[in-house]
Amino acid sequence: MTATLPRVDTATAAAVKRRRRPLGWLAVVPLLAFTAVAFGVPALAMLDGAFTAKDPATGAGSYTVDNLTASLRGAYLTALLGSVKLSAVSAGIASVVGLPLAQAVVTSRFRALREAVLTASGVLANFGGVPLAFAFVATLGNAGVLTRHLGLTDKGWDLYSFWGLVIVYLYFLIPLMVLTITPALDGLRSQWREAAQNNGATSVQYWRHVALPVLLPSLLGGLVLLFGSAFAAYATAAAMVGSSIPLVTLQIADALSGNVLVGQENVALALSLDMVLVAGLVMAVYLPLQRRSARWLA
Repeated sequence: MTATLPRVDTATAAAVKRRRRPLGWLAVVPLLAFTAVAFGVPALAMLDGAFTAKDPATGAGSYTVDNLTASLRGAYLTALLGSVKLSAVSAGIASVVGLPLAQAVVTSRFRALREAVLTASGVLANFGGVPLAFAFVATLGNAGVLTRHLGLTDKGWDLYSFWGLVIVYLYFLIPLMVLTITPALDGLRSQWREAAQNNGATSVQYWRHVALPVLLPSLLGGLVLLFGSAFAAYATAAAMVGSSIPLVTLQIADALSGNVLVGQENVALALSLDMVLVAGLVMAVYLPLQRRSARWLA
């Protein structure tokens, strides 16, 4: 006697899946609601303000692109370009310095050293704002300990300059690069190095033809991430240099507080929209690079 297997009704199974699917989405509703309130409402308010101008006489509002036009002219454009320049230089230096540091950590035989460096990097990558500015002012400022001890002022050192701000930014960008690139370095397989050595390749040739091409998406992704982090930084620069170095975040704060011209709040919102667009371009570059890197290092 031949046993017959129960036949699965595909229509019934599909109906069951359709009934279960809405229940799964219910668990995501609180997160979606929080995202809509915390991010969506401010974004809509920023968009509305960036395209709104008020008549000084009547106080009536009307939609216009004058705010966006003003945000791309004069001192505002200089500040935007200054932030882009500062972020690009800081991110580039941090990427170049952070890669060999991360490689030294990954190849270290001492597990305690690796854990200590990664833990310290996690702390330093989130250490910024006024405390960081105060630490550098007390150490390398005009009356700082190292400045007076080493006579740096006579050698032309100025912490409150573009390059001084770059050095301060490197304090948290280099640890961030170490954290970002370490998983990619862990993904490099030892078989690749062994195969290269068996074919007569030197260490330089291995890095040039094997490791760096594989790491390139992760390196570029880390560079973009560092750029975005430096581009959005505000408190450290505000506490250190004030308005002596044109930065878009400082211009937004001045416009909102009325330190430059009264009634420039909507121009500040237009500057914020410019920052969002730059950040969007950054993420548009970063996400495809991350996906491509994940395919190689999976």
